[in-house]
Amino acid sequence: MINSVASLLPINGTGSAQALQPTDSKKTQGPSFSQFLNSAIQQVNTQQVEADKLTELMAAGKAPDLHSVMIASEKATMSFQLGVQIRNKAMEAYQEIMRMQM
Repeated sequence: MINSVASLLPINGTGSAQALQPTDSKKTQGPSFSQFLNSAIQQVNTQQVEADKLTELMAAGKAPDLHSVMIASEKATMSFQLGVQIRNKAMEAYQEIMRMQM
């Protein structure tokens, strides 16, 4: 029984460490993280500007209906709150990593 388990393990113990090394360092396709983050922040800002414009039109009596104003306002509010929560989670993760002892 012991011999069968021993045959599965590498003899020098470095086989598992070598398996963790990246095999290929090619760049991935698509936008970088910073580009994605900038795009998401720009979308939140666009929604907020649109909601503000519709609110101004509503106050002036020129908005098509109250429903579209409220929907745009809630979309902007929810996307902003989501962005804040993502920022909070990222900060918590960063602080947790900084507290780790090496």
